[in-house]
Amino acid sequence: MKIFKEESMMSRSETVLKYIKEQRDETEERVRLGIEQNRKGFATLHVTDEKGNPAKGASVHARLTRHEFKHGGNLFLLDEMESVEKNQLYKKRFADAFNLATLPFYWKDIEPEQGKTRYGKDSPKIYRRPAPDLCLEYCRQHGIEPKLHCLNYVQYTPQWVPDDIRTTKRLLEKRFAEISERYADKIPGLEVINETLCWNNWNSRVIFREPDLLEWSFKLAEKYFPNNELIINEAGGIYQHYAQGNRMPYYMLVERALRNGARIDTVGTQFHLFFPQKEEGKHLNEFFNPRNLFAVLDNLAKLGKPLQITEITIPAYSDLPEDEQLQAELLRVFYSIWFSHPAMEAIIYWNLVDGYAFGAKPGDMSRGENLYHGGLLRFDLSPKPAYQVLYDLFHKKWHTDVTLETDEDGRCQLHGFYGKYALEITASGKKSEKEIEFSKKGPREIPVSLVEKG
Repeated sequence: MKIFKEESMMSRSETVLKYIKEQRDETEERVRLGIEQNRKGFATLHVTDEKGNPAKGASVHARLTRHEFKHGGNLFLLDEMESVEKNQLYKKRFADAFNLATLPFYWKDIEPEQGKTRYGKDSPKIYRRPAPDLCLEYCRQHGIEPKLHCLNYVQYTPQWVPDDIRTTKRLLEKRFAEISERYADKIPGLEVINETLCWNNWNSRVIFREPDLLEWSFKLAEKYFPNNELIINEAGGIYQHYAQGNRMPYYMLVERALRNGARIDTVGTQFHLFFPQKEEGKHLNEFFNPRNLFAVLDNLAKLGKPLQITEITIPAYSDLPEDEQLQAELLRVFYSIWFSHPAMEAIIYWNLVDGYAFGAKPGDMSRGENLYHGGLLRFDLSPKPAYQVLYDLFHKKWHTDVTLETDEDGRCQLHGFYGKYALEITASGKKSEKEIEFSKKGPREIPVSLVEKG
């Protein structure tokens, strides 16, 4: 009885961080090595002067301005709030934190009436569904990469579409073709299909039970989006199967589709911790055990495709300081694990702001996904500790800001994170500003000419 009393008196933090604390040393070492090996590299900058000669003894200040690694959130609240001031602050907070935005392309909201689409920026408003053109305009203004969610999400098929497989497929092909014509050259990555393993979708429509639904969707996407990144997104059959290796349901689903000829470029997994606070202890092995999280990533990486964490909710459950601090600590741990993994290419948080999540009216924290207090900002858009942790990781800890000096041949070696760099070069008493791209897949020798562009 004494043991059970002690366990029942454990704080929420002690319960949730149990495995994280026990595995701290090994987790931090794997994260450190993973980040060094997978997110950073060496490049030689070859600086030449206006005459093409080596710039000897030049001072080169190199500062990372944009990570190559993608980190983002959904942009569902763009101009969706109740005041101009909040809308403006949302835009700033989003751009300050992220370089990727998930845009809403839910069929039932893009085409609520047959033939009447909502692509244009001045389209009629639907809550949490800003028009794609409005989102793209914002992304262009802030240098943010857009991502489409989702081409075929069966649960969000419009009611006007007959519940008939042949007709649904014909109308879906029309939808794919329209989106391709309008956006294929503007949106690099597209989620093709979503949540085919989630139990709550199985009674949605007849087409959901089609054995080749996944393969058919990807082959259709390949037809209309031959040059885009085609992504699968899933919430079910993942983390609870951490020990099953290639017998994990999601692994088998993707493997079969690939074997059947589906061109799946990227494997996405959701990480919504949607369970009551009192049940956190039941999910320690699934979501709060670093070894098991690494095991899931390692298993899925064996498919030979890049990975994305496509949707994330880390609950605080309240606005109490201790709960917000725990949310921040969990975010730090999870993001560090994901960022360090060799197969990972993107991490996408879901709801940036508390009080505007799915299934509730704005500000109603008693319903829907608002219950979880899973945002990184409070309802008034003030930053929670989790937002500050996220910002600091990508702008301070995982950041490169160094001053180098060129040798006799005008060369210096940059060791830093992959991404876009601003260079400030002082040579022969003159200062020049340049930009370079240092990519994981790019050249390791980067020419930098001090010739001014005409």
